[in-house]
Amino acid sequence: MLKPIIALAPMADYTDQPFSLLCREVAGKNFIIYREMVSSQAITRGNAKTFGMCETVRREHPVIMQIFGDQPVVMAQAARIIAEKFQPDGIDINMGCPVPKIAHKTRAGAALMKYPDLAVEIIEAIKAEKLGLPLSVKTRLGWSADNEIFDFAPRLAKAGIDLLTIHGRTKAQGYAGAVDWKNIGVVKKLLKIPVLANGDIRTPADIKRCLAVTGADGVMIGRGALGNPWIFKTVRSSQFSVLSSQFTVSKQELIRTVLRHAELHLAHYGERGMTTFRKHLAWYFHGERVAGWSDVKKIRAELVRVSTMPDLQKILERLE
Repeated sequence: MLKPIIALAPMADYTDQPFSLLCREVAGKNFIIYREMVSSQAITRGNAKTFGMCETVRREHPVIMQIFGDQPVVMAQAARIIAEKFQPDGIDINMGCPVPKIAHKTRAGAALMKYPDLAVEIIEAIKAEKLGLPLSVKTRLGWSADNEIFDFAPRLAKAGIDLLTIHGRTKAQGYAGAVDWKNIGVVKKLLKIPVLANGDIRTPADIKRCLAVTGADGVMIGRGALGNPWIFKTVRSSQFSVLSSQFTVSKQELIRTVLRHAELHLAHYGERGMTTFRKHLAWYFHGERVAGWSDVKKIRAELVRVSTMPDLQKILERLE
């Protein structure tokens, strides 16, 4: 495995097949894709929509499938079904999602940090299936305190996981407030397995700084990749280099990439999928990259209402 490890984070409603393929086309094979989380219950029930979320094509790989749930037997069954039916390169357990319907209404996601015995049971149940795939966990620094991970992480490692990703915030913080990379560094020193750092990584410079602070084996990039698949081009063969603090993309390349992403999205979801593609458009045309463009506010207002590919093409032609 190339070092440092670079990974695309599993993000609900974002890290689907079209976005995964787009990132591969832009940046090649030198990073790992974690697909959006799926319900273990839905998998074991054979839910067609959830199965569709797990479908991959060869050029996407390496791909890790992430599952969530709070029942060891069901989680193990779901992991086996996914391994046999979809043949991913690994299974990841979500122990960090802060969304109330998962972390409050069940003991899944970040709630598992409050139930370490259950978290260990889930890992052991999946390991007992002998799937022949790496098993990893993505979690946070804690439920409410940022040092809870110091006890939690060693228990996960002892239970048999092969890699741990830590988002540098607590569940209580959600995605707000300052990220704490230093405590990820403390965990890295406690464990012998690879550790990935996650949280507020948006530029090549962030990657370098995060690795320096944490001593981690790599980084997982979430929101920093939305509208910015070029961030994965910072991986060059077996060498890691910081190209610049802000990866430069020409207007023409941005437009070409947006149209290609839309093409992949519509091929996967059908023509009505343009409405769900709007969320990606908001990320592409946001921030410093488009700050100096004329009429960018007007363009953004039009993009959030776009409903067909021809409409999108007409708007982007005006930009060119």
